[in-house]
Amino acid sequence: MVVTHTQKVKEQLLVPIVHTQKVVIRLQVVFILTQRVDKQQRVVKVLTQRVDKQLQMLIILTLRAIFQQLLILVHTLTQKEAEAIGFGHNVCAWIKGIYSAANHHRVEKIIAVAGGDCSNTIALSEILSSEGIEVVSFNFPHRRNRAALKAELENLARTFSVSWKRVLEEKEKLDRIRKKLKKLDRMTYQENVISGFENHFFLVSSSDFESDPNCFEQKLNVLLEDSGKRPPLEEEVRLGYLGVPSVYTDLYDRLESMGARVVFNEVQRQFSMPYGIQDIVDQYLRYTYPYSIGGRLEDIGLAVHNRHLDGLIHYTQNFCFRQIYDILMRKRFSLPILTLEGDRPGPIDGRTAIRLETFVEILKDRKRSQGKP
Repeated sequence: MVVTHTQKVKEQLLVPIVHTQKVVIRLQVVFILTQRVDKQQRVVKVLTQRVDKQLQMLIILTLRAIFQQLLILVHTLTQKEAEAIGFGHNVCAWIKGIYSAANHHRVEKIIAVAGGDCSNTIALSEILSSEGIEVVSFNFPHRRNRAALKAELENLARTFSVSWKRVLEEKEKLDRIRKKLKKLDRMTYQENVISGFENHFFLVSSSDFESDPNCFEQKLNVLLEDSGKRPPLEEEVRLGYLGVPSVYTDLYDRLESMGARVVFNEVQRQFSMPYGIQDIVDQYLRYTYPYSIGGRLEDIGLAVHNRHLDGLIHYTQNFCFRQIYDILMRKRFSLPILTLEGDRPGPIDGRTAIRLETFVEILKDRKRSQGKP
C-alpha cells in the first residue's frame, strides 16, 4: 500500500513537469514560427527595397532619356538659328550654341576667353559685341608667364569691381569644394566606387559649380556619402578619357556595358583644379588646358602610371584645331589610343558604337596575352 501511494505521489509530481515541458515545447514552436515570420518580413523588406531601387533607377533612366531628347531638340534649334544668320556648317557646334544661347537668354555681358581656348571665340565675341552685348576679354598667356597672368586676373577683378582680398576669400571657399572633388576622383580610380559618368559630371560641373557653389557642394556630399556604401566596381578594362568633354550623351554608359570604365577624365579633372595651391595665380598657372600641349602630356603620363590605364580615348570636336594634338599624343604614349570626333549632342551612332566595342575587345585580348588580371 505504501509503495502504491508513493508511486501515485510521484506521478502527480510528474504531471506539472510534463505540462511544463509541453509548454516549453509550445513556446519553442512559437519562437521558431516567430523567427520564420521575422525572416519572411525581412525578405519582404529586402524585396520592397529592391523594387524601390528598380523604380528609382527606371525613373532616373527615363528622365535621362527625356533630357537627352530635349537636349538634342534644343541644340538642333540653336544650330539652325545660328546658321540662319550666316554661321557655316563647318563652324564648331559649341560656337553656334553659345551664340544662340546668349541671344535667347538676353545675356548683357560675357567673358570671352580669347587666348588659351578656342580661336573662334575672337570672331564670336566681335559678333556678339556688334549686337549690343558687352564683351570682357580674358587671355591666358601662351607660355605660362606669371606676371602676364596676374595682370589678366587683376584686370578681370577691376572690371567687376571686386577687390583682390575678396577674390582670395572666395577662392578659400571654393578650395573646400575642390578638396571633396579630389576625393571623388580618388574614389573613382582607387576605391572604384564612382562610375565614369559620375566622375565626368561632377568634375566638368566644377567649371562654374553650377552657378551655385553651396547647392553644388550639397549634391557632392550626397554622392560621396552614398558611394562609400557601394561595393567596388569591377571592370576588365580601365580607360583614360582625353580632350574636351564629349557631346555624346551615353558614352560612359556604353563603355561600362562593354566591361570598360573611364577612371581618368583629363580636362574635366583640370576644371576642378585639384592642386591644393594657396596662391590663385600659381593655381591658374598649373591649369594645363589653356597652355601648350606639354603640360597636358605630362599630366596624362602620370595618370597612365598611377591609375593603371589599359587604353586611352581621345575625343575632339569636329572642325577644332585640337584634333592635331592627336599626333603628339600617339608619339608620346605606347598605350592603344582610339580617337573619336563628335559634332552635335546625342547618343552614340552605330559606327562609333562598333569602333568602341572593337577597341574594348582589343584591350581585353591585349591584357590576356600579357597575363594581366
